[in-house]
Amino acid sequence: MRSRICALSLAVLGFLFLAGCNNTLNPLCGSSRPAPLIGSLSPSTLTFSEVQQGATLTVNGSNFVSSSEIVINSTPLGATVVSANQLKIKLTTDVISGPGSVKVSVQTPSGNSGNLGCTSGGTSSVLILTVD
Repeated sequence: MRSRICALSLAVLGFLFLAGCNNTLNPLCGSSRPAPLIGSLSPSTLTFSEVQQGATLTVNGSNFVSSSEIVINSTPLGATVVSANQLKIKLTTDVISGPGSVKVSVQTPSGNSGNLGCTSGGTSSVLILTVD
C-alpha cells in the first residue's frame, strides 16, 4: 500500500511540475518553437518601382526557424531563412499593390507541443515598410 501511495504522489508531483512549467524545464516541450522577434527591416523604404522590379526585403530579428513566414499586410508568405536572426523575401505587386505604409511581421506556427503546458510559435510585433 505504501509503495502505491508513493507512486501516486510521484505522479501527482510530476504532473504539477510539467503542467505549469516553462519550455526550458518541461522535457516534453522539445518540439515547441520560440515566438519570433522582429527588430528591423532592410531597406525600410522602397519606391513602388523597386517593388515592381522584385526588390528583396530583409527582416532582422531573432528566433526565426525554418517554418517562419514573413507576413505582409496580413498575407503570410514563405521566406528564405538565412539564419535564426534573418529572413529574406522577394516583394511583388501581388502583395504590395501601390505606394503607402506596409505592415510587416513574422509568424511562426506552433510545433507539436500539444496540451502539455508548452508555449510554441506566435507572431512578432509589426514594423512599417514605407513604399513611395
